[in-house]
Amino acid sequence: MEFKRIDTSQAQLLISAAAENGLQIVDIRDEQSFNNGRIKNAVHLDNSAVSPFLEKADLSKPLLVYCYHGNMSQAAAAYFSEQGFDEAFSMDGGYSDWELRFPEQTEKS
Repeated sequence: MEFKRIDTSQAQLLISAAAENGLQIVDIRDEQSFNNGRIKNAVHLDNSAVSPFLEKADLSKPLLVYCYHGNMSQAAAAYFSEQGFDEAFSMDGGYSDWELRFPEQTEKS
């Protein structure tokens, strides 16, 4: 299964339907950036948290991966797709674009 690249508007539609589709949202930026602001309901993943995440994840539910600008999330989405997720998405533009377009849908620690 291959991952799909989507823009922030498409990601926002997925997130809006999250109650129906069970979307899982993963932030792969550094912890400080995650704490400074993130998409609501996102979980932070670094290298040490990937295995535990995969053990608990529902591979049948879609996964949205984002980073700073949408570059590193492509490799991460490809990896998760290879691990068996039915649908894995990389968000083009990353959090920097999301925060500009959807500030009301961000949260801070």
